[in-house]
Amino acid sequence: MRVVIMGCGRVGAAVATRLSDEGHTVTVLDTDGFAFSRLPSRFTGTCLIGSGTDDRKLEEAGIRRADAFVALASGDNRNILAAQKAKHMFGVQIAVSRVKDPYRSELFDQLGLRTFSPTKVGAELAYDSLFASP
Repeated sequence: MRVVIMGCGRVGAAVATRLSDEGHTVTVLDTDGFAFSRLPSRFTGTCLIGSGTDDRKLEEAGIRRADAFVALASGDNRNILAAQKAKHMFGVQIAVSRVKDPYRSELFDQLGLRTFSPTKVGAELAYDSLFASP
């Protein structure tokens, strides 16, 4: 699978590394070149400095040939915009976006984006930890 990932923070680097280890073709975009230092030396993908909301950078990242796009930047608005562009402008079949606001996450699910909310997941984990055995 060809995957373009926007954001090389802790989550983006972990997802990119796992996909690379599994043999997928991965391109990671981040506005800060230092972020790529989170990737291990065994990472076989491509790293590009730029924003996933910039059409030219998306083209350079190979968005037209991508099977999937994953938006993992820190801001909801950038993630949603980039995922919508990937899906609706460039025809990427699978567009995934991290959306911290659980209500917005549900809304964008209805628009054809695959979203997840770390806020919702974190709340569930915190609640479950209250009742977990030590």
